[in-house]
Amino acid sequence: MTDAAGLAEGGYASAARTIRRVTPYLWPEGERAVRTRVVLAMLALVAAKFATVVTPFFFKSAVDGLAPADPAKHADFLLVAGPVALTVFYGLMRLAGVGFGQLRDGIFARVGQRALRQLALETFRHIHALSLRYHITRKTGGLSRIIERGVKGVDFLLRFLLFSIVPLALELAMVAAIFFFVFDV
Repeated sequence: MTDAAGLAEGGYASAARTIRRVTPYLWPEGERAVRTRVVLAMLALVAAKFATVVTPFFFKSAVDGLAPADPAKHADFLLVAGPVALTVFYGLMRLAGVGFGQLRDGIFARVGQRALRQLALETFRHIHALSLRYHITRKTGGLSRIIERGVKGVDFLLRFLLFSIVPLALELAMVAAIFFFVFDV
């Protein structure tokens, strides 16, 4: 095994360990309000991705409405009103995708801040439980900087995982389902 492969393997194991360690803070036992916020944030995530994925279908319908298969059967008003309405709906779906994403961030902010606060408090208590010898041999500023970086690292990992990786995987699954069912790919 090369050093790079070992490092990558250790990095993945470390990230998985960190995620397992932080998960109870995101889904705490007996904290119904926190769990409700997590569920609402995930529902907003699904709604945002759904709006993003179906938006092009409305645009397609609007473009198709501009050139109907049999223009003689369509009144001039319907020829214009249909595509205009679909284009407006396209814009509303785009807005809904962005709006649900912002709603997700707003709902989840309190959960994420609570989790990081709990983690920092647990770390602070652990440091206070260490022996005097440990504190004498360490630089106070260096230790606080390490704690701050650790909490910021966990914050980055949570945000990246929940707001980048999970939505990307969900959108990819939705697009794959569309390709499979609509286009028979």
